[in-house]
Amino acid sequence: MDTLRLGLMGFGEIGRDIYQLCLDEPEMEVAAISDIGPPDILHYLLRTDGRHPVDAALDANYLVSGRRRARILHGVAPRDVPWDAFGVDAVIDSTRRYRTLDSLGGHLDSGARRVILSSTPDEELDNLVVIGVNEEAIRATDRIVSGGSSTTNAAALLLNVFDRAFGVDYAMLTSIHAYAGDQPLRDQVGTQFRRSRSAAVNIIPNVDQAPRWIEHVLPRFRGRIEGSVLNVPVSHGSMLDLTAVLRDAGAGTEEVNAAVVRAAEAHPDVIESAGDPIVSSDVIGNPHSLVFDSQATMRTGKRLLKTICWYDNNRAQARRLLDLVKAYRNVDTRGGEA
Repeated sequence: MDTLRLGLMGFGEIGRDIYQLCLDEPEMEVAAISDIGPPDILHYLLRTDGRHPVDAALDANYLVSGRRRARILHGVAPRDVPWDAFGVDAVIDSTRRYRTLDSLGGHLDSGARRVILSSTPDEELDNLVVIGVNEEAIRATDRIVSGGSSTTNAAALLLNVFDRAFGVDYAMLTSIHAYAGDQPLRDQVGTQFRRSRSAAVNIIPNVDQAPRWIEHVLPRFRGRIEGSVLNVPVSHGSMLDLTAVLRDAGAGTEEVNAAVVRAAEAHPDVIESAGDPIVSSDVIGNPHSLVFDSQATMRTGKRLLKTICWYDNNRAQARRLLDLVKAYRNVDTRGGEA
């Protein structure tokens, strides 16, 4: 099988994680990287990343790791990048600037065969796939696809587990999320009132798009879920608080925890069940979409359930994006639907 050549649009933390993970993937490699930053600083950030430093060299405009060479390009918008010159099969766009069919279509116009968005979109794309939930929705004809957000992945997985095991009538999600790269460290004018406040010293409520896209992935939840985000002053490691009204009034905490254990056994790459009393820093570098905190499971009344899970919002998302690229490659190879 030929090596699958990737293009990266944006070389922030998710882009750097994807680059590092690809070094251990014999069937795929990063062929080109587009970013507005100068190559020497991008190289410096890759080598000094406090989470996952990479021993790479900079040769002119190429990042070199062993026999692998990735060309660094200066591209502001998707149509600026000549992906066809580097034989790129798929582009992963992690800039968070381009989230519509029209804007992401610039990658296709520039020679990419498929575009994978690293976050939730601003409108419906060809598909939105959460690994472990709706891979059967993958079509070979999909060209512009979202892998959802890290919160969407964790929440959709956990809701799917509980709904299949016990039935879920309603759910409320609260993501306690590490601060994002576009948040200021000091108060300054931004596009939203609350996101103009310092991420270093505040808990900042934010709008959560996850429920909208969970309804897309799990249509049976339409009109039955809602959620919010609290950005908190930690750099990595996030938590999802899920409260649900179960149909099964007899499901206790032990039954709930056992259901997650079974799901982790069925999907060991995306779900992990933790018995230890962990905190946010314990999941930094963890590639699972969710790490279920079995010690935090609570029940009250006849049907009300409260659970929490943890996730590394960068590393886990990078791993799922590569899983999604592989899934589409498999469909392309078979020449049909998953």
